[in-house]
Amino acid sequence: MDDLLSEKEQIEQIRSWWSEYGGYVIGGLGLGIAVLAGFNYYKNSQYEAQLEGSGLYERLAEYVIEGNLEEAEAVASELGTDYASTSYSAQAKLAMARLYMDKNRDQDAADVLGELLASDSDEAVKHVARARLARILLYQGKSQEVVDLLEGQESAAFAATYNEMLGDAYYDLGRIEDAQAAYQAVLLDPMSRGTVDQELVQWKALDLPAASSEEVALEEDASGNAAADDVVTEEPTAEEPVDVDEAEESE
Repeated sequence: MDDLLSEKEQIEQIRSWWSEYGGYVIGGLGLGIAVLAGFNYYKNSQYEAQLEGSGLYERLAEYVIEGNLEEAEAVASELGTDYASTSYSAQAKLAMARLYMDKNRDQDAADVLGELLASDSDEAVKHVARARLARILLYQGKSQEVVDLLEGQESAAFAATYNEMLGDAYYDLGRIEDAQAAYQAVLLDPMSRGTVDQELVQWKALDLPAASSEEVALEEDASGNAAADDVVTEEPTAEEPVDVDEAEESE
């Protein structure tokens, strides 16, 4: 009898607990199912977006190869607007920069690369964009902008590329010692062989003036002062005093 009452009490306790907390349990289960379903939907939508973006990017690549600027711009715009969360949006900007350069529209290429650098794209893609933008700026003669763009950037894979372009920019700005240091950094970089033409960099380093611009200025100033010292104004020599007595004796 005691065992029977114990079972009844247990059942009553379960019923009591369920009546008090059952709603929370059902709500929690429902919330978990909803979260899981939402996550699966998000993953599926992301996967579908990647597939659609891949198809659009393939079309863009074909237009770039063909040189079809109008169609390429339309597809790139769609990728940037509707598929901004995919990697193809950033890749599209790199492709458009190449096409703009092929069309001699270097400023448009620089602008689209600048947009990529200002986005939240992957850092690896940004390093590619930064290197290409630096080349365009060198082509445009904007050496100071190259320095501002590349100084302080740290990347083992792009260090040699960055240093070579920094050397070119420093040379254009008359910063000969900085140019020498940048070229030497390339030549000493063990990873530079696969990324830059070391022989060309070595020739650039050998072609640098032996002295910095400040040293040249000091040498010119010193040589100018030396030339001025060589021009000595001859002062009239004082005549020897005449002895009056000797003069009278000679008379």
